[in-house]
Amino acid sequence: MSFHDLLQHVFQDLGPSLAAFRPELALCATILLVLLVQMLLPRWRAGAYYVMLFGTAAALYWAIGWKGFSEPLRPQPLFTGLLVLDSFSAWLRVLLLGFALLFTGFVRASGVPDPEDATDFYVLVLGAVLGMCLMVSANHVLLVFLGIEMASVPSYVLAATQRGRREGSEAALKYAVFGGAAAGVMLYGISLVAGALGSAHLPTMAHELAGWLQKGGASDHAQAAVLVLGGLMWMVGLAFKLSAVPFHFWLPDVFEGAPAEVGAFLSIASKAAALGLLVRLALAFSLGGSSADAALLGPPRLFLGGLIALLAAVTCTFGNLAAYGQTNMKRLLAYSTIAHAGYMMMPVAAAVTLAGSDPAGARAAVAALVVYLAVYLFMNLGAFAFVAFLRNATGGESVADYAGLVRRSPGLAVGMAIILFSLVGLPPLAGFTAKFGAFAALWNARLLTLLVIGGLNTVLSLFYYLRVVKMMLLAPEPAHREAPTIPLGSIPGIYVGLTAAAMLVLFFCWGGLWNMGLAAAAGLVQ
Repeated sequence: MSFHDLLQHVFQDLGPSLAAFRPELALCATILLVLLVQMLLPRWRAGAYYVMLFGTAAALYWAIGWKGFSEPLRPQPLFTGLLVLDSFSAWLRVLLLGFALLFTGFVRASGVPDPEDATDFYVLVLGAVLGMCLMVSANHVLLVFLGIEMASVPSYVLAATQRGRREGSEAALKYAVFGGAAAGVMLYGISLVAGALGSAHLPTMAHELAGWLQKGGASDHAQAAVLVLGGLMWMVGLAFKLSAVPFHFWLPDVFEGAPAEVGAFLSIASKAAALGLLVRLALAFSLGGSSADAALLGPPRLFLGGLIALLAAVTCTFGNLAAYGQTNMKRLLAYSTIAHAGYMMMPVAAAVTLAGSDPAGARAAVAALVVYLAVYLFMNLGAFAFVAFLRNATGGESVADYAGLVRRSPGLAVGMAIILFSLVGLPPLAGFTAKFGAFAALWNARLLTLLVIGGLNTVLSLFYYLRVVKMMLLAPEPAHREAPTIPLGSIPGIYVGLTAAAMLVLFFCWGGLWNMGLAAAAGLVQ
């Protein structure tokens, strides 16, 4: 191809790519407008909030209007193959932008950030969400790394958003140190794999790997060791974003030192983007670009499935066991986040295991993950909103601060109890639907050991969630102070009440939710 032909191809691809990229472009425009409002209208203290709100709503509108959201969409390369838009990336993009919109209302209601810091806070959130949208659409290792770093670097700063707090500064420093180390290891792993396969384009890499295996490359122990080592190092970066054991050490300290609002952002958006990228990478190297590639990629599929299953088992078990001794509510939710990351990796392991032999089963496993992410968004957003609103009312964030809450704020206490029971996975709540789908995927993939581990961990988690419910509903009010009074009709009460009501609505509307998940999965597994 001549240089003229190359330029012509780029310009022909630019128009359709920009049209499909409108939600991300809306985020970029919103970042610029937030900064311009702060510079041109410094006395309009609520300006950053309204620009953030309407800019995110516009991005969500364009994301929902894209045809990949309403119907199965075959993979559509964007920008000469750097990104790919399919049903899966379209659905996750809507999920991330929908969360960003709900999160904007949450931080406005909770009062964090302060008005003078709002511009910086919103710009950082928008930049991180933009990076996460790139993560779930990445089709090239350059965009994989760029998306992860665009999502991570603003998060380091968000952890210290409350200036003057030693705990926040310590949390941000730990987060940055762990993140920098994980990024370095991952980048080296990317270079090893891309160098060994001679390409940085994910479908081409999978095709080259299948060709290498067909030629008997597995007998080349040196190159096989390079590929395995590179793959393991690649997983380090993903495991860090997922807070999977043993790359979870930063999470409890960061959640405790950062505001609850930042904890909600890291717990939900960061996990959704990391899981989306994990599924895309795992299935790309399990299926390749054709049935011939899929038939040859059995060894990588076995390696990836076993590795993800092991990480899932260890992560959910450690998260649930470590949550028992926590007295700080944010640390308890941090270990709960670790445990749920393990649960959400289980259907990924099932999808990889089934990818070569049962495409319908693999699609069902990916759909189970999408359903889990949608439910998890409302569960954790409600839990962290409760912590933030109670912090504003009592000044404390320990479990003991919730003693006797039902006597003066019954609606809020009952709403939080519903959210906690949904986190356990009890019916008739949406958390049951999410876990049932994940465990059904394990059954279909015959990952019975992992299924047993998941079931036992669900039982274990009941006890530390019940401890919080017991403190709110059964414990007497402290002698030194009254429990806070937060009516259900107040903004905090309405916010927690709506997220709790979503647990019931999503349970009874599980059929529509499941169909949405299947539509998303159709973009990854044909």
